[in-house]
Amino acid sequence: MGTWFGAAGICINEHNELLMVLQGKPDEKKLWAVPSGGKEGQESFEECCIREIREETGYDVEIVQSLHIKKGITYGIPVEVHYFEVQIIGGESSIQDPDGLIYKVAWKSEEETAHLELSFEEDRDFLLTYLKKRRTSKYYDSNGTPTIARNDKE
Repeated sequence: MGTWFGAAGICINEHNELLMVLQGKPDEKKLWAVPSGGKEGQESFEECCIREIREETGYDVEIVQSLHIKKGITYGIPVEVHYFEVQIIGGESSIQDPDGLIYKVAWKSEEETAHLELSFEEDRDFLLTYLKKRRTSKYYDSNGTPTIARNDKE
């Protein structure tokens, strides 16, 4: 079987909470994940990320930066998933998933993320490290709110 290509969006709100979805097939246990999904046609990884977040959460987002590329085997399938930091530019929380696999959209704190049952357990360390970085970065205050533009010089 060939490699499955997809994208995931990491969206943090002003309270340093991570946008997550509760997902699973109807006959499976429902687990938490960041919004993500597979590429369709000739779309770029960035386009895939934006589309998947819209479908799974109802939010319109823009890409802020590329964060991470996960390559490996997930559920027995070779995968390459590109993770992007995104910010909300519109929309509202609503599930519009055409696959019918999303059951809830929620914002999760760093502490909650540490204990959630995740669809992709291998993402936990990356997600927690990113949340901590946001919380402690000079670019964000203690709540994760941006303090200066990323393009500003020190």
